[in-house]
Amino acid sequence: MSTPTDEQEQGIWLTQEAHDRLKAELDQLVANRPAMSAEINARREEGDLKENGGYHAAKEEQGKQEGRIRQLTDLLRKARVGDAPKTATDAALGTVITIRFAGDDDTEKFLLGSREIAGTTELTVYSPESALGSAIMGAAPGTSVTYQAPNGKDMTVEVVAVEPFVP
Repeated sequence: MSTPTDEQEQGIWLTQEAHDRLKAELDQLVANRPAMSAEINARREEGDLKENGGYHAAKEEQGKQEGRIRQLTDLLRKARVGDAPKTATDAALGTVITIRFAGDDDTEKFLLGSREIAGTTELTVYSPESALGSAIMGAAPGTSVTYQAPNGKDMTVEVVAVEPFVP
């Protein structure tokens, strides 16, 4: 299995479509900065800032937008853009994984990649930084791994199949 350092070095895999969509969102947010500043200034001139709900709402919205700008900038800086791997022998970014939870006969299929590409596929997308994603990184079919779910419970899954992602 991969260590967190290996995952960070691999970056985040994005399809070209997802990259373009995120870049357009970032460009729009950056272009909106002057309008947001003007909104804050207009609200500030309304009077007492302690009781000015419009001002505080505008400042809060600005904070959310700046946070999203930082998130998108970081994501796009780390992103590896291109086609998914053409072959897949073990769980890696851009592969479709089929797993079976211990004690369950049903399987679950998902894409191991950035949640930012979720809009480009019908598959559920798990991030390699998620508990399940990090546990199965590098696992080959037939491998069982145990990880701690967000609720604190230990979960065991078997990697049933690994295949390339076909958008």
